[in-house]
Amino acid sequence: MLKKLLQYIEVKTKITCLLPFLMTLAYLFYLRQPVNLTLTAVFFGSMLLLDLAVTAINNYIDSRAFPEMLPFSRPAALGILLALLLSGTGLGLYLAFCTDAVVLLVGGLCALGGVLYTFGPVPISRLPLGELFSGILEGVCIPFLLLYINMPEDTFLSLRLRLSAVDLTLYPLPLVTMLLFAVVPAVCTANIMLANNICDLEKDMSVNRYTLPFFLGKSRAVTLFGVLYYMAFLVPCFMVLLGWLPSACLLLFLLFPLIRKNLKAFQKEQRKETTFHVAIKNYLLLVGGYTVCLFLGGVLDRILHG
Repeated sequence: MLKKLLQYIEVKTKITCLLPFLMTLAYLFYLRQPVNLTLTAVFFGSMLLLDLAVTAINNYIDSRAFPEMLPFSRPAALGILLALLLSGTGLGLYLAFCTDAVVLLVGGLCALGGVLYTFGPVPISRLPLGELFSGILEGVCIPFLLLYINMPEDTFLSLRLRLSAVDLTLYPLPLVTMLLFAVVPAVCTANIMLANNICDLEKDMSVNRYTLPFFLGKSRAVTLFGVLYYMAFLVPCFMVLLGWLPSACLLLFLLFPLIRKNLKAFQKEQRKETTFHVAIKNYLLLVGGYTVCLFLGGVLDRILHG
């Protein structure tokens, strides 16, 4: 039973939400920002359950023509899907109740985007926007929400809702810092989708699915795939130079030969069976390495400055 459940929700694919979560915790550790354990645990539960629900929705929809693909009967699969969706939404609403309207709005948009990613008359994953949405939803929104619920009030923005007016105040420098901080998971997540769409280009075209590689062409899409990885190295370096990240993040460049080797393998051949895993490997290396560098920066800061 457990094996079937893990197969249905594809728990192995949840690295794209778990690693950004751990990365942001490492960043909070570097900043010496106390973590609200209760709110963080509620956020983690909501994030994970909704991510699992989106995967279940995807598998449930994809199996409409072939019900035997599901490890459960369709009624049971639908019940599991709804249980995940409702429990994740319930935790999200509780988190918003404990915090403010910003969490409600951003969390709600994330949940809606996750569902529309695979569901609806024209799912986002079937459009040339899949890479952008996946990068934003998991690479940017997860760090933003986790930082928002743990940082002091009005660090990034403030939203005041009144009957007479809605007051929104943005704090540009902290927002820009947060967005740059999230570039690594954002581009690495987008590249997983991009690699998948490049490998499936001919197959997708045969079923009238027009993703980003269709509009760019395979050659330009492969070039973009490489450019995004270079961004994942250059942006943290830029932030270190500005003093926004610890110098330990420069250790990320030790991974460059491995990333470059994997990139060359994908540039040579784009096949699901042989080279798609390159995007997964590079994600683990870069986001995992970024997390370790941030944590190491926090440790060194405490050793040097007490």
